Amino acid sequence: MLLEGKNAVIYGGGGSIGGAVARAFAREGATVHLAGRTLATLEAVAEEIRSAGGAADAAVVDALDEEAVDRHADRVAVEAGAIDVSFNLITHPHKHGIPLAEMAVDDFMAPVEVAARTTFLTARAAARHMIPRRSGVILAFGGPGERGAPLRDYYLGGTQVAFDAIETMRRQLAVELGPHGIRVVTLATGGVPESIPDFEGRDDIVELIEGQSLLGRAATLDDVGNAAVFAASDWGRTMTAATVNVSCGTLVD
Repeated sequence: MLLEGKNAVIYGGGGSIGGAVARAFAREGATVHLAGRTLATLEAVAEEIRSAGGAADAAVVDALDEEAVDRHADRVAVEAGAIDVSFNLITHPHKHGIPLAEMAVDDFMAPVEVAARTTFLTARAAARHMIPRRSGVILAFGGPGERGAPLRDYYLGGTQVAFDAIETMRRQLAVELGPHGIRVVTLATGGVPESIPDFEGRDDIVELIEGQSLLGRAATLDDVGNAAVFAASDWGRTMTAATVNVSCGTLVD
């Protein structure tokens, strides 16, 4: 198993993508520490993992709360003995479908502020425990916009700016933490249709995601989970300051 004996903290572990990553990590032998705002959804994923023979726990953690993030990371490090992997998969607020020239500043800034703050807080909390051990992997989720076709008619508001902020932070973290043996990697998907809730217009979004890809399809939740396992494992030990592109060609390197 690729992650046997590893401890992984997954923020947003009760969500569709966070849950998929958690299940993949547990399948490969990791003990998964799920963190998020809603205990019921976290426990549902944790129980599914336990029922399959894996190890998981759940804790209510607001990833925007500095003290809560630090307190949870400290507890995991003490009780589990280490934090080997940290992955921030929380959902960012967003307002789409409105041109920037017509958008309220708070609607534009909301995803940017949440992405930057939570990425910083969760990465910092993990790094503080990884540095003394001189090992660890910090994963981010997103991907830069300049590699894909512009979505002129969809109007993404601040969402892509938020992803670009994550990428900038990933590069800086990789440079600063590399000498301590810590890797920092982004998973970029271009969109995961299975993670999109059912609402009017959903089919148009799925068609847009799949229509832009070179393979004529989009990444599945299983694809994301498997890619995350690779990036977090020793099979990916040469990868840092890098993006794992699982966009089916929506994002072109």
